Amino acid sequence: MLRVVFMGTPDFSVPTLAAIAGAGHDIVAVYTQPPRPAGRGMAERPSPVHTHAEALGLPVLCPRNFKDAADRQAFAAHGADVAVVVAYGLILPQAVLDAPRHGCLNLHASALPRWRGAAPIQRAVMAGDSMTAAAIMRMEAGLDTGPVCLSVPVAIGPETTAGELHDVLAAEGAAAMVEALARIEAGTLACVPQPVEGVTYASKISKEETRIDFALAAAHVHNHIRGLSPVPGAWFEVTVEGRPERVRVLRAKVVAGSGEPGRVIAAPLTIACGTGAVAILEAQRAGKRPMPVEEMMRGFALGPGARVNA
Repeated sequence: MLRVVFMGTPDFSVPTLAAIAGAGHDIVAVYTQPPRPAGRGMAERPSPVHTHAEALGLPVLCPRNFKDAADRQAFAAHGADVAVVVAYGLILPQAVLDAPRHGCLNLHASALPRWRGAAPIQRAVMAGDSMTAAAIMRMEAGLDTGPVCLSVPVAIGPETTAGELHDVLAAEGAAAMVEALARIEAGTLACVPQPVEGVTYASKISKEETRIDFALAAAHVHNHIRGLSPVPGAWFEVTVEGRPERVRVLRAKVVAGSGEPGRVIAAPLTIACGTGAVAILEAQRAGKRPMPVEEMMRGFALGPGARVNA
């Protein structure tokens, strides 16, 4: 049994926290981002990790950063064997990285060194990758540059969305982290430096790039849609009663067809691209729930000949 400090924030982190607890390790502290305003009332809401840690009866700490020496000293005082970091959301200073006896292990959702950075799941799908991985890395000062200790390959199907891949990687990563901790206990954890070839960076998704560009090839548009599904969601704009309205697209497929890019060429909602076309399968109008396109199109004047993003 190891003394573990866990550091994570979103839903992706929760399976690893649960798996470590289930494996019987002594989780001496859980670090997560402070509660943030959320929802219509903008009330402060604790992170998913915060909520799960409290349900397990674990102590939770929410420093805004580690610039204060007192926060760094408090971290060192846990006397941890290892820190486990999963999408925590803060850059850790060297003093924190060095504090645990076996350092800090990070679960990263890509086949490192491909897709280092903030959005590896979305970028892999948007790029049309057919494979990725749940990688356990020993952390160092660089951005996802540390040696890789375990890497579990995960296939990306041609219709897989980022949301679906997120869930698979979270589960595979949790199991891999438990295995890594077992190897630390056994003294057999070996970590291999990342190759210098094949480095790519998964930059954060910007608001500007979520808009669908139908001038691109249909395969690119399809990957863009599934790579941003369900959040933040790719979208196009239409004019309804003289006012612009955004429509979020959650699922689509590539189909045969041609026409002016952005033009609806077939019912219920097939839209021409620069090459080929995409048939929208699931979408969401403003203020509505996500729904199959046939249901969404009832009473929606967006038939063949209509233009989107005009």
